Parts: sequence; structure tokens; C-alpha cells
Amino acid sequence: QTQGTIFPAPNFNPIMDAQLLGGALQGISCEKDVLIDILTQRCNSQRLMIAEAYRDMYGRDLIADLKENLSHHFKEVMVGLMYPPASYDAHELWHALKGVDTEENCLIDILASRSNMEIFQMKEAYLMQYNTDLQQDIDSETSGHFRDTLMNLAQGTRMEGYADPSTAAQDAMILWEACQRKTGEHKNMLQMILCNRSHQQLWIVFQEFQNISGQDIVDAINECYDGYFQELLVAIVLCIRDKPSYFAYRLHKAIH
Repeated sequence: QTQGTIFPAPNFNPIMDAQLLGGALQGISCEKDVLIDILTQRCNSQRLMIAEAYRDMYGRDLIADLKENLSHHFKEVMVGLMYPPASYDAHELWHALKGVDTEENCLIDILASRSNMEIFQMKEAYLMQYNTDLQQDIDSETSGHFRDTLMNLAQGTRMEGYADPSTAAQDAMILWEACQRKTGEHKNMLQMILCNRSHQQLWIVFQEFQNISGQDIVDAINECYDGYFQELLVAIVLCIRDKPSYFAYRLHKAIH
């Protein structure tokens, strides 16, 4: 399993970190280097412990103080570091759905890449933070087959750890026909397979698709569909194949 590159800091002292953050935030000019040195060198669970120590020490919320003293993208990064993963996903989805314009790429990046458990935790956090249901908001703020695919992913019902090679060729043929005919029914079958089959099963299906069509499934999707529906389908395939590579691609695209 691929892990992140931020590891728990050795000799961790949340009280000392909270004190240093308090000094950096309460000075005449905010000492941004101190914030960076601490918050980017602690793992998520340690940052949450720092926030608790900060509240005990100063009687204030660390996220609120970061928002008050920082601005622009730097504020977004520092505040984002202070959320637990599920809460941050919920936060991003809420703003993607409820902002002035729907941020479809944010919806794609999160929902195409999360496991069943991560989706369950994300939906719980979304309900707790915003007192509304994630799937209801997706239903009301998006449309068409893009919406249907997001709704399917948001159910978090993908099969896990199971592969049936005997049905892989049949699934691959359905995907091939969906890329050729492009009717509403075929689009539904396409997203149902990509959203519900296990990763292990889809690895075999993608190989069978190559055998049947002589074409990689990503290339076929790109040729046959367009818009956010196409981008979502491709993201699902890429995340199933290699999630770190998908986010490396997204980072490169964002930077360049």
C-alpha cells in the first residue's frame, strides 16, 4: 500500500507546538515560516492533537485563528491541513457543490478515488458539518449521466477483494458496446460496471477490453464521450489502475 510522505514527527510535543503557533499567530506580523515548519512536518493525527492543546492553552480555535491571520491560497493550505481527512473531503465537496459555480473537477478527484470506507466516513462528516445529505446535494447540483455516476460512487457500494474471470469478457463486451452505441442505456451500463465492480475484477475487464477492441479503455472513452462525464469515467479507470499516478497527473496539470 502506498503511504504518504509526511510521517509522525519524533519527540512530538503538542503543547510546545501549540505555544509556538500561538506566538507566531499573535505577534505583530504573522510568522509564516513557523506555521510551515510545524504544520507541514506533523502527521494529521499530530496536527489534531496540536489543535486540542492550542484550544486548552488559549481558549480559542486554531482553525479560526489561522483564517483570521492568513489570506489567499496560503490560508487555504494551512487551514486544510487542520481537518481530519473525511472532514476535509466533506468541506471540499460542500464548497464544490454550493459555491457560485459547481467545481466538477473537485467532485471527480474525490469521488473517483476514495474507498467504500472513506466514502462512508465522508458522508457522515458531510451530514454532521452541514446538516444535509451529500447524495441529495449531488442530485440537486449536477445533472445527466455525470450526476448518475457521481451518485453511484457516493453510495460506496463497490465490491471489494473479489474477481470472477469467467464474467470479465462479458463485462468488457458491454463496455465496448457502450463506447460504440452511446445510448442512455449503454451509458448506464458503462458507469454501473466501473462504479460497482471490484478493483481486482476491473483489472481483468480492462485487459479483456484491450483483447476485444485492440484499444485501451481510456482511449476508447476519450474517443466516444466528452465533457465531465468523460473526465469522470477516465478518472475512475486511472484511479483503479494507479491512484498515486492519477494524482501526480492532476498535480502536474494544476502546476503547468
